Parts: sequence; structure tokens; C-alpha cells
Amino acid sequence: MPLQITRADFADPQLHAFLQAHLDDLAPTSPAESRHALDLAALQRPGIRLWTVQADNRIVGTAALAALEPRHEELKSMRTDPARRGQGIARTLLDHLLEDAKDRGVERISLETGSMDFFAPARALYTRAGFTPCAPFGSYRDDPNSAYLSRRL
Repeated sequence: MPLQITRADFADPQLHAFLQAHLDDLAPTSPAESRHALDLAALQRPGIRLWTVQADNRIVGTAALAALEPRHEELKSMRTDPARRGQGIARTLLDHLLEDAKDRGVERISLETGSMDFFAPARALYTRAGFTPCAPFGSYRDDPNSAYLSRRL
């Protein structure tokens, strides 16, 4: 089935539920001070671009890019529907975001993800896409529950 990647419609109740499920999935994985996922309101701030992936008129993935500084953005809110993981949705969406960033003159994409086993598939995806470990960036600080990765475009 074909995937459709579009900019998010913040009025869509399906998006609200999908993003809340993301926050709910992350809640038991690490202490509150180590959780950096953005909620619906935060994803609507200026400088953040959120996309959805749809299949059969259902949201099956999300990801955002948030401006950090000129030509440097952060990957945020990357999630694939748990029932659809392992089908290439995340990689397709990641490639789309990297191309969008490159087309807009962004030179670096960085991200924070968990260091626990729950996040191992995400870290593997990012490594396969050319991301490498980096120091904490932006407002992040050293945290044993976090892994920081970055990639030049």
C-alpha cells in the first residue's frame, strides 16, 4: 500500500491520538527529566515542521524538524505505529525529512533518543542513515538515559 507523507494537520483528531500514544509509549522508558518528546502544543511552535505518514487513511508515522540555530535542526517526534514497525515507514519518512532539510539549506541534523534497549531499533535506524554519536547540543546536558547523534547533510 502506498505511503503518503504530508505536513501535519493539527486539527486532525487522529494526529492528537497518535501523538498522545507516542508520549504514553515513552512514559515508562525513562525518568521524567530524561523525556524530551514534544506534545501537540509544543509541535505547533514556530520553527517546527511536523509531517505525518498515512496509509489507508490512517496515520502510521510522524516526525518533525525543529530549528536549533542557523542551518542546524533537530529531529523530533519520530514514531511509527507499533503495528507497522519493521516495514520501512521510519526510513522513508527520515529520508523525506533529510531531503526537505537539505533543500532548505540545513547543513546538520541532530537528535536525542533514549539509551535504553527500548530505543535500540531507533538508534540502529539513525546509524544506518549516517548519524554518528555527538555531544549534547542545544539545551541538552549529559544524561545517561540519552544518546545524542548528528549528521551533516
